[in-house]
Amino acid sequence: MKIELAKNENIHFVGIGGIGMSGLALIMKGMGFKIQGSDISTNKNIERLKKNKIKISIGHGRKNIDKATILVISSAIKKNNPEVQRAKIENLPIYKRGDMLAHIVSLTQNIVVAGSHGKTTTTSLISGIFARAKLDPTIINGGVLNSLQNSAKLGKSKWCVLESDESDGSFIKVPPTYSVVTNIDREHMDYYKSMDKLESHFLQFINKVPSFGKSFICLDDKINNKIIRKIKTKNFYTYGVNKNSNFRVKNVRQYKELSIFDIDVSLPAKKKTILKDIRIPLLGLHNIRNASAAVAVGLTIGISKKIIKKSLSNFEGVQRRFNKIFSYRGINFFDDYAHHPTEIKELIKGVSKVYKKEKIFCVFQPHRISRLKDLREEFALCFEKAEAVILCPIYKAGEKIKLGFSYLNFAKEIAKKSKVKVYMVKNQYQLSKFVKQCIYGNKVVIGMGAGSISSWMKDLAKLI
Repeated sequence: MKIELAKNENIHFVGIGGIGMSGLALIMKGMGFKIQGSDISTNKNIERLKKNKIKISIGHGRKNIDKATILVISSAIKKNNPEVQRAKIENLPIYKRGDMLAHIVSLTQNIVVAGSHGKTTTTSLISGIFARAKLDPTIINGGVLNSLQNSAKLGKSKWCVLESDESDGSFIKVPPTYSVVTNIDREHMDYYKSMDKLESHFLQFINKVPSFGKSFICLDDKINNKIIRKIKTKNFYTYGVNKNSNFRVKNVRQYKELSIFDIDVSLPAKKKTILKDIRIPLLGLHNIRNASAAVAVGLTIGISKKIIKKSLSNFEGVQRRFNKIFSYRGINFFDDYAHHPTEIKELIKGVSKVYKKEKIFCVFQPHRISRLKDLREEFALCFEKAEAVILCPIYKAGEKIKLGFSYLNFAKEIAKKSKVKVYMVKNQYQLSKFVKQCIYGNKVVIGMGAGSISSWMKDLAKLI
């Protein structure tokens, strides 16, 4: 169903503080819509919205939507939300973020990045290439780009580069001109219930690309390979270290400050070519794959090799993606969004490749009880290349379900299966005490998780 909007509508975002909701709100404000919103507490996203003169109510209440004519809700909003309940009584239109996003970008040429991991970095790298090529795209990202100090930007061209959200299945509603699938992993099972349903959504997403567009699929991913066999029309290119990739990563060199690699380009009915010595200020093979996806998109739409390479080498990064926070006793402390076993494993692997003399200490805060329950065994196995894990309490994200097993036993399981030392802390003050007493020598410390661990890591600098 197409959403008919007039710019005299007053659009209220319920849960506006989320990274995806705040980004869409900013874009729509820039397009001339009247935007307001509410959330349970303030955060940096809300601060950015206020700077853009968007009215925000802290706390959810029926009066917040007095002047609203349309509601946009995030997937985290429950049916008993007082604003949603009042809107239903008054028969106001209520749209999920994915529906509203699909309508807003329906008239642009969209590069839609999907996948279980690496979406934000890939979207950011593509956005950087487009910006350097002076294509001035609209950008809707799942993380704050350091170059913009924001997660979203309204461009003047017909191009839009956006990160899709597969958590509630709504990503199949966004119309792609070009699409990227980084990987497919067991995630958001509270919505999908089965891997078959998750895979079928990604297949629908790939099949939505029109004949004049193209899909870019990472061939290094096991489930992507399974999906590829089911695609009826071969309207896609592949990328990765896999020797059969159309955009094949070769000659990888990894250092603390950057990664260098080549890409062999082999496309049907075209002369083979190579991009040598591509540099990105990121570590880990996972980020090299993300960059190769960005190269593939850029080359396919006709951006020059020179511009692509220059953009990647000058990439300013994304917040919460292995960002250095501070140093203490000569030890570097980092902050990262990794909250899924695959992400954690790839991050540690990438760090261990370049920090060869340092022992890796992970400050891990599990995000959501449902995720920990579903992936308990995978979490217990993902810290193998680390020296120690400092286990923080679960960030519940509003979930009220029971864990179903002892948290202490989970800590013991990590120690046994990953063969690491595990320490448990109850709060950030215990964490600071542990750091003061135990963190010295050749170490690197990484805070990881999607909850409050980022603010814990930043506060740690003050507490110690």
